[in-house]
Amino acid sequence: MSSPRPILENISDTARWVAMYRALESDRPDAHFHDPYARLLAGGRGEEMARKLPGFRFGSWPMVVRTCLFDELVLRCVEREGADLVLNLAAGLDTRPYRLPLPPTLSWVEVDLPEILDYKDGKLKEEKAHCRREVVRLDLKDVPARRELFKRLGETSRKGVALSEGLLVYLTPEEVGALAGDLHDQKILRWWVIDLASPVLLKRLQKTYGSSLAGAQARMQFAPEEGTEFFRRHGWKEAEFRSTWEESYRLKRQMPFAWLFRLLAHLAPPGRREMFRKMGSIVLLERID
Repeated sequence: MSSPRPILENISDTARWVAMYRALESDRPDAHFHDPYARLLAGGRGEEMARKLPGFRFGSWPMVVRTCLFDELVLRCVEREGADLVLNLAAGLDTRPYRLPLPPTLSWVEVDLPEILDYKDGKLKEEKAHCRREVVRLDLKDVPARRELFKRLGETSRKGVALSEGLLVYLTPEEVGALAGDLHDQKILRWWVIDLASPVLLKRLQKTYGSSLAGAQARMQFAPEEGTEFFRRHGWKEAEFRSTWEESYRLKRQMPFAWLFRLLAHLAPPGRREMFRKMGSIVLLERID
C-alpha cells in the first residue's frame, strides 16, 4: 500500500497555504484587505490545507496581521519615501502589484522558483498589474545569479525596498547573513521589510508545523537570539519594530483566548512581558551606510 500524499509536497505549497489565509480574510464583512485572486491561486490544494493542515485555523490571525503590516510598510516606502523599486524575494503567490494602489511608474520585481511563478502567471494571465511588474525565475540559493540580479537592479533604479515575507525563517543564519550582505551591496536598496520569529516562537512553530513541512523538505530554523541586532553586522538596522501581538489588537485579529494570554502577560515580570511582545514581529530595516 502506498503512503498517503503529504499535505505539503514542496516549499512552493506554502504559498498556497498563505493565499488561503488571504482568501478567508477577504470573505469577511470586516476584511482588512480584499484579494480577489487569493482563492483562485490557493486552488484545490489550498482548500485541502485549510481542512487538513494541523493548526491551520489557529495560524490565521498572525498571517492576516503580517499581510496588513507588509501592505502598510510597502505603501509608505513607495508613497512617502519615493521608492521606485520593490524587490519581492520568494514572492510566491503574492498579489500586491494587482491589489494595492501602486503608481504605474513603480518597478515591482518578483523573484521565486520557476514552477510557482509559472503557476501564478498562468492563473493571472488575463489580469493587469497596477505597476511595472517583472518576473525573475530564480532560486535565491544560486548566489552568483542572485548577485547579478541585484547588481542589475542597482544600476537601473534610484531608491528601492526589498521584501522577504515568509522567507527568512526557512534559511540558516549563515544564509540570512549572506543574503543581507548581498542586498546591502546595492546602495539603492534603502529598506528591507522582514518578518521575524523569536526562539520561543520558533519552537512552537516547529512543534505545530514541523511534521507537515517535513513532507515539503522544509524546516523552520531562523530565529536569532539577538533579534534585529543580528542584521546590524550585515549592514542593516532596525528602523521600526511592529509586534504581531500588539498589532493584532489594533487590527482586531487576536489569537484565540488572547484575553487569557494578555492577563498572564500582565501578571508576568517586565522581562517576560517583553519576551512575549517580541515573539513575532514585522520589522522595517534601514541600511547602514
